[in-house]
Amino acid sequence: MATEAAPIEKDYFTDHSVLLDPYDYFETIRAHGPVYQMQSRDVIVVTGFAEALEVLLNKRDFSSWLNPDPLVPLPFTVEADDISALLAATPSGEMELMVSYDGDKHIAARSLLNPLFVPSRLKANEAFMRAYADDMVREAVAAGGCELVGSIATPFVTMVIADLLGVPAQDREAFRKIIDDAPPPGNMDTPDAQSIHPLMVMAGYFARYIAERRARPQDDVMTEMALATYPDGSTPDAMEVVKSTMFLFAAGQDTSAKLIGNALRRLCEDPPMQQALRDDRTLIGPFLEEVLRLEGSTKATFRIAARATKIGDMDIPAGKRVVVSLSAANRDPRRWEEPAAFRLGRPRIKEHLAFGRGAHTCAGAPLARAEVAVLLDRFLEHTAAITLDEAQHGPAGARRMEYEPSYIIRGLANLHLRFEAA
Repeated sequence: MATEAAPIEKDYFTDHSVLLDPYDYFETIRAHGPVYQMQSRDVIVVTGFAEALEVLLNKRDFSSWLNPDPLVPLPFTVEADDISALLAATPSGEMELMVSYDGDKHIAARSLLNPLFVPSRLKANEAFMRAYADDMVREAVAAGGCELVGSIATPFVTMVIADLLGVPAQDREAFRKIIDDAPPPGNMDTPDAQSIHPLMVMAGYFARYIAERRARPQDDVMTEMALATYPDGSTPDAMEVVKSTMFLFAAGQDTSAKLIGNALRRLCEDPPMQQALRDDRTLIGPFLEEVLRLEGSTKATFRIAARATKIGDMDIPAGKRVVVSLSAANRDPRRWEEPAAFRLGRPRIKEHLAFGRGAHTCAGAPLARAEVAVLLDRFLEHTAAITLDEAQHGPAGARRMEYEPSYIIRGLANLHLRFEAA
């Protein structure tokens, strides 16, 4: 039951204190009901699991038009109870991305990614990532420690997705630098600005790849994507292929790298759990699912009401912006028993919303799971113990952790580790 609430001082989109513990922020909101009207902005926050699922599955009344920039101004005035036609006819920004598409347009865009996820392609990519991860981990363990996020997690996932997409080797380092130098998606320091600059830069590269493959087909995945057709048999505009591949590259790179950091920190803080996984690698999968539920790397996704509707018991007018808090839904006590506790083998764990749900479920979820599992396996193989570097992060009970200033991503800016070799 949504109820009227006293004002909450913190602004989710700009307050850096929310970075350290977004879960406490969402629990404060949840105390006023699973659907909450922000006091400082014309924005609804959904923290309930059932209510979040309701929004994510309701493609008729809720549009993804706002993603990935939920505060972007509407270029029209809302004067009716149905603005779906206006949203469909209006570009959501300088460069529309697949994450903001609805309906048939979204289905068509996702279909362009199908060549990436055939079993033979994923199997070959997994062989690449395992060999690459083994080399990186061996070197780090031999050195006795490393800063994980910048030296391993980010370059690892960048090279894995580059290998899967067929990005030429000479361009991969340039891509990593573009992403490293850019502000995070959902930048809290400029919440009203669109965060597409790195994508605009990469678009030039991908446009060249697609044009070259259409002119001179090769035996590679980029050619398959360049020559892919929509479900109705029509040929997509080259820029639509560019945007789909480029978005997968950029979005997967950031969220997977941060998930690696969140998972390794969890293992460092729980030595018995770490040893259990080292002794039995089949536990890595269940461990990762509980990490995704408890501290997945995507805190929220966004919708705008295309029609006057309801969420739970709250009336939602057309044009209302909605923050669907995936991290809060994954800790909803109405859905999860002892939601803040880490439980290996939690019943129905894969029902978590870390990758979203419905039409916009993360296309790269299988790849993300494989990336993190392979890297964890290699770390456990080559170490007897993995610990946090207390000189950098402080002792247990008084940790000093720095998070990316993003209202979308939950991820450490850095994670300094120490290794005891196996």
